Amino acid sequence: MSSAAEQFTSNFDIRNFAKADELKKRLLFTLGALIVYRLGTYIPIPGVNPDVFASAFQSQQQGILGQINLFAGGAIERMAIFALNIMPYISASIIMQMMTAMVPSLEAIKKEGEQGRRQINHYTRMLTVALAIVQGLFIAQTLMGTTSNGLPAVSNPGIFFMMTTTITLVGGVMFLLWLGEQITARGVGNGISLIIFAGIIAELPRAAAFLLEQAKSGQINAGVIIAIIIGAIVIIAFVVFMERSQRRLLVQYPRRQQGNRMTQGEKSHLPLKLNTSGVIPPIFASSLMFLPATAVGALGEGAPLWLQNTAALFTPGQPLYMALYALGIIFFCFLYTSIVFNPSDTADNLKKYGGYIQGYRPGPRTAEYIDFVLTRLTVIGAAYLTAVCLLPEILRSQSNGSIPVYLGGTSLLIAVTVTLDTVQQIQGYLLAQQYESLIKKSRLRGAKR
Repeated sequence: MSSAAEQFTSNFDIRNFAKADELKKRLLFTLGALIVYRLGTYIPIPGVNPDVFASAFQSQQQGILGQINLFAGGAIERMAIFALNIMPYISASIIMQMMTAMVPSLEAIKKEGEQGRRQINHYTRMLTVALAIVQGLFIAQTLMGTTSNGLPAVSNPGIFFMMTTTITLVGGVMFLLWLGEQITARGVGNGISLIIFAGIIAELPRAAAFLLEQAKSGQINAGVIIAIIIGAIVIIAFVVFMERSQRRLLVQYPRRQQGNRMTQGEKSHLPLKLNTSGVIPPIFASSLMFLPATAVGALGEGAPLWLQNTAALFTPGQPLYMALYALGIIFFCFLYTSIVFNPSDTADNLKKYGGYIQGYRPGPRTAEYIDFVLTRLTVIGAAYLTAVCLLPEILRSQSNGSIPVYLGGTSLLIAVTVTLDTVQQIQGYLLAQQYESLIKKSRLRGAKR
């Protein structure tokens, strides 16, 4: 099987791209939307002194705040209006997906088709607003207690500042959610994933500059930088290989008679990806690991001692953080795979169209076999995601934070998977353009005849 890059290169022709007007419009719209997002990460929240907060942030950028800042595209460091990014929506999606699997009434709504999906999305948005309000209040409370060199980060703290900050942050979350939906509908790629991807890619030059500055000052050896670059390339190649890997189940269709014509039996494949869940499990697991630090930051000095100790144990590099992060990735791998792929529905569809897997009777027996294969694939996929995300974290903890958080496994995983999905969609548009041109040519030849 050829790689995504080889398929894209074989189908890419500058003449076809020049004729693909719809694709060009979608690409321009996506680029414009991402530029708007990046501009928003530089607009500070009213009433906040960004220089004072940035100075206070420097001492914690390699900790949990650095992890949150990674997904926010640097907006937290600048305390911009998009500081919350779309993390409340991700948390709301986690909660709704778990509730859909556990609450029968929500599960029944989900099975109602398009209408049920819209209802679940409506509930998710409502929960997103609630979570954004809570996190906005936490951030406002944290800002009012933040100082650096004796200077407060907020010039006029009080109830009015808390209200305006919360409204601004909630508005930023909902705007990004709307922007992501617009990218998905009118652009190229998944909008929510592209927003996170844009934030990570935009911060990579600063991570490279940070490494070069450390090498210049003698804090890190040049050989370590070379090893980091080689390691990043190896991880990227490994991620591409694993994301393209799939198990193909041979599906046989019997001979059928249509009128006076007998059709021959056909063979097809049921592709099962090694990593069905994609990049969702690391993002979900990371968002859960942020909760203790967020609560401590909101309560400040008034936080209970047990909560402060818990947040300290959840610091990146700590054994408990590593263990729970790995368990979270594995849990969400199985949970999300069970949500997006149902073996029983797949077996019923095969039976409906007369297809069967050799050696297994159509119906429940086929569903059991597909579930058996999918479970083994999910185990391998979960182990692969855990290794990719934890190995750079272990190296960072051993190097005392000299490796920037932007060069972690999660960031590289998100960047590679989103790039593959986007390239695949562009390839689909180019193929559609080629088919449209062939159809037009055949119609013109028929008209001449």
